[in-house]
Amino acid sequence: MFATVPDLLRLLVVPVLGWAAWRDVETRRVPSVTWYPLVALGVVLLAWDALGHLSFATLADRLFFVRVGVSLLFVAPLSYAFWYLGGFGGADAKALITFSILLPTFPTYYLPGIALPAEATTLGVFSMTILTNTVIFAVGYPLAMAVRNVLDGDTEIPLLFFGRRIATADLSTAHGRLFETPDGYTRNGLDIDALRMYLRWRGTTLAALRDDPEGHRDPASISQTYDPTDGAVGDGVATDGGVAADAGSDADAHAAAAAIVDAEDPWGAEAFLDSIEGSAYGTTPEKLRGGLDVVTTTDEVWISPGIPFLVPMFFGTVVAFTYGDVLFGAVGALGIV
Repeated sequence: MFATVPDLLRLLVVPVLGWAAWRDVETRRVPSVTWYPLVALGVVLLAWDALGHLSFATLADRLFFVRVGVSLLFVAPLSYAFWYLGGFGGADAKALITFSILLPTFPTYYLPGIALPAEATTLGVFSMTILTNTVIFAVGYPLAMAVRNVLDGDTEIPLLFFGRRIATADLSTAHGRLFETPDGYTRNGLDIDALRMYLRWRGTTLAALRDDPEGHRDPASISQTYDPTDGAVGDGVATDGGVAADAGSDADAHAAAAAIVDAEDPWGAEAFLDSIEGSAYGTTPEKLRGGLDVVTTTDEVWISPGIPFLVPMFFGTVVAFTYGDVLFGAVGALGIV
């Protein structure tokens, strides 16, 4: 037989994760509902496999429960901790927690002359292998960015490892943070989603902002505000800010919501942040004003795009199902284990 029924069903994670990785690249948003069916499937398959090991008669039976325990009690909490500390996005953590339930132990697939995954670990926790593979692929992201920057003629160190230069007009569909402030470079610049939120709140566009920065800087120019959304690209909302063509109802709903803007509030930055729930991705009035000054005074800007972590996770998962554990294989090749 090619594989057990549970292991065949576990392959469903690959197309779902592939779609989520594409969504992560395009919008940096993955609906939480994406993971619910996989979690439910994981619970069912875990119970299915556990029934075959309840006798505890063999070492394999006992190892099964140890590996499941490591996956559920170590990998899942570790993923949550990484999210809590800011190392992962919410979707990244949910994906790994899903894998801790759906893929706690190594599956096996028999092909002519070979069994996959080819390189299993002594520990035998498959979700841990996916995590380590993902980290290895993610580490290569700054190197790939550096190569791309060098080929484009941008050789500023360390910027070439962590950012890329784009046309300011392309911020309409970009993700990440500005790598620039009026005072120089920073890894903690204005979040580009927050920029889109601000533009949508004002009902203007990036092009209009750049055409008339002084007019937009004057807080008295704000007479009406709109739904800022969450700054995501797509989903029927104008990508460069402004108001979507079908947003008439939203415009009516927010017609009376325009803030009373203080004359000493350039760009209406403080009024914008006071009018929304939350902090717009950590944005402060000073950070927003600085970012607006940057995007209205330069035709190109450095951004820190961040890593769409589900992309290396997808490749790490595919490699885990085929080759197996990259780190364990490398360590073994060096004769360390």
